[in-house]
Amino acid sequence: MSDQSILSVRDLKISFTTPDGLVEAVQGISFDIAAGECVGIVGESGSGKSQTCLAALGLVASNGKVTGEALYRGEDLLTMSAKKRREISGDKISMIFQDPLTSLTPHMTIGKQMREVLSLHKNLHGDDAIKRCIALLEQVRIPEAARRLNQFPHELSGGMRQRIMIAMALLGDPDLIIADEPTTALDVTVQAQILDILRDLQQEQNTAIALITHDMGVVARMCDRVLVMRQGRFVETGTADDVFYTPQHDYTKMLLDAMPRIDQPMREGRPQIAPLAKDAKPLLEVDQVKVHFPVKTGGGLFAKTKPLRAVDGVSFTLSEGETLGVVGESGCGKSTLARAVLQFAPIKKEKGDAPVVWLGKDLTSLDKTDIRDLRKDFQIVFQDPLAALNPRMTIGRSIAEPLLVHKKEMSAEGREAEVRRMLDRVGLDQSMLNRYPHELSGGQNQRVGIARAMILQPEMVICDEAVSALDVSVQAQIIDLLIDLQNEFGMALIFISHDLSVVREVSHRVMVLYLGQVVELASRDAIYEDARHPYTKALISAVPTPDPKLERAKPRIQLQGDLPSPMDSRAPLRFLKSKMIDDADADQYRPKLIEVSPGHFVAEFDEVEEVA
Repeated sequence: MSDQSILSVRDLKISFTTPDGLVEAVQGISFDIAAGECVGIVGESGSGKSQTCLAALGLVASNGKVTGEALYRGEDLLTMSAKKRREISGDKISMIFQDPLTSLTPHMTIGKQMREVLSLHKNLHGDDAIKRCIALLEQVRIPEAARRLNQFPHELSGGMRQRIMIAMALLGDPDLIIADEPTTALDVTVQAQILDILRDLQQEQNTAIALITHDMGVVARMCDRVLVMRQGRFVETGTADDVFYTPQHDYTKMLLDAMPRIDQPMREGRPQIAPLAKDAKPLLEVDQVKVHFPVKTGGGLFAKTKPLRAVDGVSFTLSEGETLGVVGESGCGKSTLARAVLQFAPIKKEKGDAPVVWLGKDLTSLDKTDIRDLRKDFQIVFQDPLAALNPRMTIGRSIAEPLLVHKKEMSAEGREAEVRRMLDRVGLDQSMLNRYPHELSGGQNQRVGIARAMILQPEMVICDEAVSALDVSVQAQIIDLLIDLQNEFGMALIFISHDLSVVREVSHRVMVLYLGQVVELASRDAIYEDARHPYTKALISAVPTPDPKLERAKPRIQLQGDLPSPMDSRAPLRFLKSKMIDDADADQYRPKLIEVSPGHFVAEFDEVEEVA
């Protein structure tokens, strides 16, 4: 252990006693983290990354056994008393957990949880504590920070909860931050800001950071050294430049090859999207779709109802065999738009309007029976495959269910044969037919969700963040599978994601949403190589690239100011303030989409310095 080391781990071993025998999760690893250094621990799910750092904080499950040393400034965290470890944890050592919903206390408000940290570790109370909480929430770009203090975790989005966790980790003055997949659920712009905050802490306060992630782009942006972990062991260690430019182990090379790159959409040896046929007929026509939710503001006798404009006048067409990528930050209306297209969300409709037309039929004018009959033609793959599958149904029954509904004439033998064929097609062994979702990995369950959506050979499939929670290697396999299935069946895709690198790889065209409105729509190359709107430029600038030198040299474009509230009617005019009426409840001007080149549409914006 050097004099500069904040944390020194020596011969750490972690094993768990399970009904299936002894599981050796970590098998004798050693490493140091120095003051002011960012060390990346990378690897796929199950490699032992998180357990390594959880063990140092005494957070291993009761069936686990830990041996070795984890020295914090020379004191062994593994053998010190629980009381002393609690004094260090949350103050000098902070941890940002991967799943904020299970890490935050559900029956306590955000403010109470944050003030608890300040009370325990900083002896800070009252207005001073509240001011500190609000300042940190604003630092991690949470709109209406003061109001969030009185909300509970379930009232916030996943990305918002993750930002709360990061703010809580910064409440003390930590000299070591353990960040376990801290940006997985975040939009690229928020991710960039969070990484900048961590980088500032590292440089200005000499804070050490242990960054656990499978995102090699984040590693390239942040890390000085990289530890590549597989099956409980380090298979490669070195500086960021050494690992990225001269990787030695095949596993490291696989991780780097699997990462999508926004600057390299066409990669050798991978399936490519087929060019769109010139005579491709339109399948879906969406015209000025609006989805507004009434929300009560205030309380008591004077409570008012205001519309939350989740989707506010979105128009596009989708042709057969085409993939339309839909990108934007959390809350921009991507998923609500998908639900509106599938008739799962209430569309605000004026008399005579036909906002969603499928093959010449206005879906909004059909009854539930007619819509149900048409659902065989359009399907959806959800973000969380485990939550989307019935836990009481076997994999075989889940995949066969659409056939039971839409092909009632098919025999049981015919259904089973079709299910087995689809299992083969999505890369799953037929022996999994009688297993349940909890017995499969996340990637396998996602394949089941794809098989279920594809078994009717629909003409359109909506993928709603279908690969965002997967390891990079599994993500690459699922993307390849979707492209192969599209090329085979000729179906159209609406691919919703906050990962712009993936979107460029799979899409023919890309549509950028901002607070329920389209700000740019163009081909995948035009929108990345010739972005016009300030919001699009900021999104693209924030995407990390798995190339350390490129990341260090890349200019950053950051939007100025806080993210506006979607309840404020002025919010969509953030980039067109010259047309804004200074009244949060007034009907505002709607920016027009202008065709700046063939097929490239951009919403109006002021030529002012909105980016820096």
